[in-house]
Amino acid sequence: MKKKVMMSFLAIVLILIIAGVTIGKSLMDKYSYSKERADLETYFHVSGDRAAIVLQDEVIEEQALIRGGRCYFDLDTVHRYMNEIFYVDREENLLLYTDAVETISAQLADNDGTYNMTEGVQDLGYPVCLVEGDTIYLAADYVKQFTNYDYQMYDKRVQVYTEWGERMQAEIKSKTAVRVKGGIKSEILKDLQAGDTVELLEQMDNWSKVKTDDALIGYVENKRLGVIDAVQETPVTDYEAPAYTNIALDGKVSLGFHAIGAKIGNSTFYEMASEAKGMNVIAPTWFSLCDELGNFRSFGENSYVDTAHKAGLQVWGVLDNFNYRNETKTPVDEYVVLSSTSKRQKLVDGIVITAVNLGLDGINVDFEQVASETGVHYVQFLRELSVACRKSGLVLSVDNYVPFHYNEYYRLDIQGEILDYVIIMGYDEHWHGSGDPGSVASIDYVTNGIEKTVSMMESSKVINALPFYTIVWTTDGATVTDEYLTLNNTADFLKQMSTQPQWDEITCQNYLEWQSSAGLKQVWLEDADSIRVKLNVMSANEIGGVAVWRLGYGTDLVWELIRAYSAS
Repeated sequence: MKKKVMMSFLAIVLILIIAGVTIGKSLMDKYSYSKERADLETYFHVSGDRAAIVLQDEVIEEQALIRGGRCYFDLDTVHRYMNEIFYVDREENLLLYTDAVETISAQLADNDGTYNMTEGVQDLGYPVCLVEGDTIYLAADYVKQFTNYDYQMYDKRVQVYTEWGERMQAEIKSKTAVRVKGGIKSEILKDLQAGDTVELLEQMDNWSKVKTDDALIGYVENKRLGVIDAVQETPVTDYEAPAYTNIALDGKVSLGFHAIGAKIGNSTFYEMASEAKGMNVIAPTWFSLCDELGNFRSFGENSYVDTAHKAGLQVWGVLDNFNYRNETKTPVDEYVVLSSTSKRQKLVDGIVITAVNLGLDGINVDFEQVASETGVHYVQFLRELSVACRKSGLVLSVDNYVPFHYNEYYRLDIQGEILDYVIIMGYDEHWHGSGDPGSVASIDYVTNGIEKTVSMMESSKVINALPFYTIVWTTDGATVTDEYLTLNNTADFLKQMSTQPQWDEITCQNYLEWQSSAGLKQVWLEDADSIRVKLNVMSANEIGGVAVWRLGYGTDLVWELIRAYSAS
């Protein structure tokens, strides 16, 4: 009997022991800290010679290339986060960087570490860039030659800073670990000792998101955190970019475009200039891109410039991309010219030398309908032209459409930095041949164009161009035709009408319509009333001046308004 009792007791004890062990193990599994360590390649989603990029306090999608112990970033990453000025010409195997005073060049493929500056050949000591398939990589240290940013390389990751400010720093008060997620069972990224510090990114109830001094982002228990302080970061200021020394006229610019279709047109100078009260710049349309080699045709004459100077006018010669092909019906693709460094340089050198030899005061670029794929090459052309004009003391201005999202590649923000003046063509809201009757330049269209442009640059660099014309629209069923009406012909035109225009508060223009035998006629007039409202908007935005398209279309009253605006 005693034996049976003893056996039962032992069995119960054994069961209790097994249960205790099981429960204890369960409790240990539940409440003990995992010692499993994270695999950094898996954590950062990298392999081989790739490394994650930690930009500020975030791991971004882009990755770095680690080659020969050196760090390289692909060109898109450099453009997006560090410096967008680097320009590539694959056909001529060139990597270019154009600042305010020069263009620095390096061989693109098979680079030996050298790059060319005005002061001579420089040597980085290892390849400035690498080309692998369709991808171009720039050495991080080469980018630092022209950019204020900082980077540090660690195992499987590169920390990059492009901005600096205040950050929160926490001291670790007892031994712990940074884990992938907020939980004791999460894998360990790094062990921390008492006295270590981490950057505090986000504090939650029990865990906080932190970044270690070697760019590992994970989580630490709040009970392990000690003193939390605000720390001011020290910005990198190693690189000082050459300043853009722009040329500005005293007072407002008052510019008249002089449309010249042949050299004989230069003889109309007195006729055109005599109408323009208060004009201080005349811009003859002399130069037009004429082939895909970088050549242009010229109607320029020294005598015209001399005459204009004696009349107290500056002369800014206009270079366009459309008049020659319109005159000759010869196709000219500006992409071919602007995407080629040698052809682009030929155009830059040619127009600047011509301008200097003619005694011009400036160059005005009027490249219209530039395709989006040409945008980056067009901007590089303007950069290079700005350097050449600056060296020669020439004012550089560029004509632009009213800015919208679909023409952002004209890069008014960059133009505002590198140019002397940015001219907004505040017209063609509804244009000849569009088949869409409406105002050429309603007040909202003009105002939005000015305000958007001013938001991207100094207002003193902005010039708004006014139309000295309107359009008479005829709608007959589904057919819409149109014809131009100039300001100086408007009075005679109205005398022939049986109806009188009425002021339209929406467009701030006088509007008239009537039914004719040809169909419904509609006109949103440009006249002294509409011009006065536009000039008031220009004054309110304190922009740098006014331009008009074109001389020969104006009236005494409108020019008197412009003279008063320019003198204010």
